[in-house]
Amino acid sequence: MRQVTALLPDSVVDQLDHTASQLRCSRTDVVRQAVERYLEDFDDLSVAVERLCDPGDAVLDWGQVRRELLDSD
Repeated sequence: MRQVTALLPDSVVDQLDHTASQLRCSRTDVVRQAVERYLEDFDDLSVAVERLCDPGDAVLDWGQVRRELLDSD
């Protein structure tokens, strides 16, 4: 693993310490998990935006989808 240093506002560090205490883990663990989740969410969002911008991707009509789902029983 490699070390990364970041400057955070005091209020964020206070929240970080509080969260780490509640989770009974270290600051490092909380920061690592937060960054991992952020990056996963960013990747998912990037894929979603690419799909929305793809003119070849079909657009679904919510009303039609809803009717088809409700009529499928």
